[in-house]
Formats: sequence, structure tokens, C-alpha cells
Amino acid sequence: MDTVAELLESMPLAPLGKGSPEVGRRAAIEAACRELPAACRAGLWLAFDFLDESHAISQDLETAEGSYWHAIMHRREGDFWNSKYWLRRVGAHPVDGTLGGAAARLGWKAWDAAAFVDLCERAVREGGELEAACREAQMAEWRALFAWCRERG
Repeated sequence: MDTVAELLESMPLAPLGKGSPEVGRRAAIEAACRELPAACRAGLWLAFDFLDESHAISQDLETAEGSYWHAIMHRREGDFWNSKYWLRRVGAHPVDGTLGGAAARLGWKAWDAAAFVDLCERAVREGGELEAACREAQMAEWRALFAWCRERG
């Protein structure tokens, strides 16, 4: 199995907040990043709670995908207003249409990334089932965006 596949297989369910970087994975992530386009690198660092590394990449990507990763990173660090700023820069993104299952589990008819920021902000305060549901939806969002970025190289 290649390094990217191994990391994807072992990827944790990320917290809604910053989390703690999995420092034991740094070398594997660095190796995997050599095989990936920049947008995927931003996502991979984020998946293992390396928010600073993800931010350094995403803020330099002048694409919708770079802005989307940037928005997710700011949401994770608790800067909810800034997250929605970056989502406005993304606009409607094709991955939003693939997140119907995640939206349905949240009781929505369709995925709304900005509304998800607000829901995550509430979930961070309330915890419990809402937090668990948001973490699962966040994983679906991450997987959809990573797949999109990887397919388009």
C-alpha cells in the first residue's frame, strides 16, 4: 500500500476544534505530500491536526479548493467568521452537491457550507450528539473535497 493510501486508511475522525498534531505521522505526511497536488497537501496536513502547515499551503492557493481548505482550517481553529469569509470566496462548489448524505443526517435538504460553520460553532459549545454528528459530517466533507482535488490534480 502506498503512503497516501496508508494515511487515508488510518485517518482519525477529526475534532471540530484544533486538535493536537499527530507528530508521529509527520514523516509519513511529508512523504505522501511529494505525491500530491498542493490542494491535497493542505487537506492531508489538516486531517492530522497540523493546522499551521495546512494554512501555509491553502492561503497561497488562489483556487476555489484552496479557499475551501482555508475555510475548513479556520472553522477548526474556532475563527468562524473568517471561515465564512473564505467560503464566500469559494462560492458554490461541486463537492457541495455530493454531500447530500451528510446534509440529510443533519436534517437538511442540501449541503450548506456556511450553515455548517454555524452548526459547528454551536456544537463546540454544546457537545454531545450534535458534536458527534458534526464530526461525521466534517469527515464526509473532508473526503469529498480531498477526492475532488486528487482527481483534478
